[in-house]
Amino acid sequence: MSTSKQLIRIMSTDIPADKDIYHGLQKIKGVSYSFSNALCYKLNLDKNKKIKDLTKEEMAKIEHIVKEPDFKPWLLNSQKDYETGKNIHLSTTDLKFRIDSIKKRLMKIKSLRGLRLSIGLPVRGQRTKGHFRKGRSVGVAKKVKGGKK
Repeated sequence: MSTSKQLIRIMSTDIPADKDIYHGLQKIKGVSYSFSNALCYKLNLDKNKKIKDLTKEEMAKIEHIVKEPDFKPWLLNSQKDYETGKNIHLSTTDLKFRIDSIKKRLMKIKSLRGLRLSIGLPVRGQRTKGHFRKGRSVGVAKKVKGGKK
């Protein structure tokens, strides 16, 4: 098996072994480019080093910091969390579950944002005339005179 097809598993995410650390960590759900950059800086890792060259200890450190980061609050993806009131960082399945619970809560209280989420419209003020029409019937089917086309 060639090294280009090899996958390295970090935080239940398969990352191609030939990617560099900076771009490879971004494959993990909840890790952005700025978070990946800060993580490389904190662990003194070369951003251009390949994922396959990581040691077990470095992988363990990466997982630990992604689970419990001690970065500035503006780098975390859930500042002043609704349920806990703390600055936390969510990743992988926790992030997906939290997003779903936020959407359900907004729909339950029938806020404007929740109503727009429930009918599939954009929430943050985007225009809707030309966009967001995927999956809906667009236009009118004309009746053909005389039966068949």
